[in-house]
Amino acid sequence: MISREVVKRTIKFEKPNRLPFDFPKRFGTDFHFVSMEPSPDARPSQGIDEWGAVWENTGATNLGEVKDPPLKNWDEFGQLNIPDVKEDRRWQGLEQACRKAGDRFILGSGLSIYERVHFIRGLENTWSDIYKNPAQLAELLDTLVEMNKETIKRYAELGVDGYFFCDDWGLQDRLMIPPPAWRKLWKPRYREIFESAHERGMLTFLHSCGYILDIVEDLIEVGLDVLQLDQQENMGLDNLGAFAGRVTFFCPVDIQNTMARGNPGEIRNYCRKMVEELGTKEGGFIPRWYSDPAAAGHSEEAIEAMCEEFLRISREKYETV
Repeated sequence: MISREVVKRTIKFEKPNRLPFDFPKRFGTDFHFVSMEPSPDARPSQGIDEWGAVWENTGATNLGEVKDPPLKNWDEFGQLNIPDVKEDRRWQGLEQACRKAGDRFILGSGLSIYERVHFIRGLENTWSDIYKNPAQLAELLDTLVEMNKETIKRYAELGVDGYFFCDDWGLQDRLMIPPPAWRKLWKPRYREIFESAHERGMLTFLHSCGYILDIVEDLIEVGLDVLQLDQQENMGLDNLGAFAGRVTFFCPVDIQNTMARGNPGEIRNYCRKMVEELGTKEGGFIPRWYSDPAAAGHSEEAIEAMCEEFLRISREKYETV
């Protein structure tokens, strides 16, 4: 099987012939990531983004943090600079970028619909808006949904296989907002985005860090195919394993705990637990690495142990069948 087929079969639980993976260059990847350029969801380490948010670097990381959101008052919503995803300049290099994929699975980047809101409004304002300004919040959310749907349309025309975006919903031990509020405002909009992708033959991917057990069932219900989690220990592999066979997990070894603090033997043992708990005989688990290892405190020894062990497990699991 070519890479694209291995990934698709894993996600669809159609018995691939090995584990697909996304590892550093020396170990290889089955994925080819593409994005419109410039992306309205770009998150600079410093400077001002297209929406007018002012970013500053947070330290030993590639990521920035919004220090000054552009929409402090809803009365100014009409003056907010909303990027136009239809602009030709964003798409000029995508056809060539997709051709470089070869036989790999092409994964296109979309726009967050929670993180982008609090980049625009500020986190505390966003939480207040759920109760004080739900109509205005809904209007902004619907704008982001339409931007995603247009992006999906453009990607599908270029033969992109999957649609991926990021929304970190969790604190360490709970959702950032009450689940009923999430279900009222965000759940139907995820459904709309996922349905749009499925209608155009694309699989759906969502990255979300923190404790999100309360909404995993909801995400599956509205059409999420792949859940990309960098943390699992704060929720428990056994608890996440209750969803095995219904959603595909796309994960490195837990980046906060075992990957950052464990020795090579502990990392290798955790790899095996992940495959056992999160995958099935038919598929459902894709190992990957965390692409900003310095920020997370991951050593080269740890990365090597993880990648080698997942590859070893793949050989054992499939070559003996």
